[in-house]
Amino acid sequence: MVGTIRTWLALLCLAIVTPVLALTQLVVMKSGFMNEHVMPQLWHKFLLRILGLRVHVHGEMARNRPLLIASNHISWTDIIALGSLGGVAFIAKSELNGWPVLGSLAKLQRTVFVERDRKRKSGEQVSEVGKRLAGKEAIVLFAEGTTSDGNFLSPFKSTLFAAADIALTDGGAEKMYIQPVAIAYTRLHGLPMGRRHRVIASWIGDADLVPHVGRLLREGAIDVHVRFGEAVEYTSESNRKQAARQAQQAVRAMMIEALHHP
Repeated sequence: MVGTIRTWLALLCLAIVTPVLALTQLVVMKSGFMNEHVMPQLWHKFLLRILGLRVHVHGEMARNRPLLIASNHISWTDIIALGSLGGVAFIAKSELNGWPVLGSLAKLQRTVFVERDRKRKSGEQVSEVGKRLAGKEAIVLFAEGTTSDGNFLSPFKSTLFAAADIALTDGGAEKMYIQPVAIAYTRLHGLPMGRRHRVIASWIGDADLVPHVGRLLREGAIDVHVRFGEAVEYTSESNRKQAARQAQQAVRAMMIEALHHP
């Protein structure tokens, strides 16, 4: 009963606040009268409160630009957690572009949409990310290419790391930075989640979004740790595959630390 009431109150708040912030963001993007990252960051912080997610931050987002943030990926809530911490854009699968409401909201945050299953498009997509990086942006890359259950880390895909090379060669940037970031969901109502219960937070593969949102609204009180590693300089001398491996090793180490010492 309490969970149902909480869910309906949360949805009511979302229905009131989201259109106001979205309209404001649209005006900001059209007019440029203020920083276009302010409204998305406020919305993400609002969503954290609604969902009952408590974010614990270790380290900080690098101030260097251009910045490619290489992170593991567990759930759609990763976007909210990272989006609440700074002005970032995200790389998302192209299907999101066509989703009702969420697709429009993603565009308002200037999300870069990629078609991961169409190799012929990969060159164009990498070029788009590279151009955005060359514009001195901070872009989040969920480098595994899919979500996991939060208990392990899949190999990082180096394809989109090639955007760093594009930013240097075509974008004219002299150097850029790659920062590893680890996300871990650790506690539910203050108690350690463990391997079996961590799936409550995870959103794996093609699972339906609406039931997962409802479950999180009913549960509430989930702790998520975001650990920022040291940003590594990337230049024309660097190798993208090596950069992907180094980022993966750093994220794995931080993820293990977060899960073992929540």
